[in-house]
Amino acid sequence: MSWCGVAGAAPVWRLRAGALWSPSGGSVRFCSSGTTLGGASRAIVDRVIRVDHAGEYGANRIYAGQMAVLGRTSVGPIIQKMWDQEKEHLRKFSELMVASRVRPTVLMPLWTVAGFALGAGTALLGKEGAMACTVAVEESIARHYNNQIRTLMEDDPEKHKELLQVIKKFRDEELEHHDIGLDHDAELAPAYAVLKSFIQAGCSTAIYLSERF
Repeated sequence: MSWCGVAGAAPVWRLRAGALWSPSGGSVRFCSSGTTLGGASRAIVDRVIRVDHAGEYGANRIYAGQMAVLGRTSVGPIIQKMWDQEKEHLRKFSELMVASRVRPTVLMPLWTVAGFALGAGTALLGKEGAMACTVAVEESIARHYNNQIRTLMEDDPEKHKELLQVIKKFRDEELEHHDIGLDHDAELAPAYAVLKSFIQAGCSTAIYLSERF
């Protein structure tokens, strides 16, 4: 499920004089990724890292919302385990953002609120609602990652080798989360098909906007 309040992976979401600035204070200087990219490749990498950072941040906010509601229930440890993996995803894309000099999406404040609200709102439907949300989001993200893999392979697989490895690994972990959701009664959520379609429409919109803005 790369969208503040996430332990160990505070995102950077404002730009200031050649550095990324964190809401917690201080700045992080840009460092070189060591890779020279042409105009087309540069644009592809910028878009990939920006949207994936936003997506992983959003996923963290969703799990934060779910844990706020269900953290002390029997499903709490399962949600926490998936959230811990999402924190690692966000940390990695935060590093890639700095190394590749990619600006974050300007919509980060929106994803802060929307992600938490989605997580908490579906968790209020019970364990099944939270797991339905997980299935819907992870299915969308895995599909999105597959599209990115195709794009990077078509552009230059050797030049994008490191990024491809990261995306493939994270895609596989998102698919694991998807399966965990199904194994824990996601399909028993109220109006499962409608809920899933609604969440996935929101994911598609968030991806479109985060890539561009």
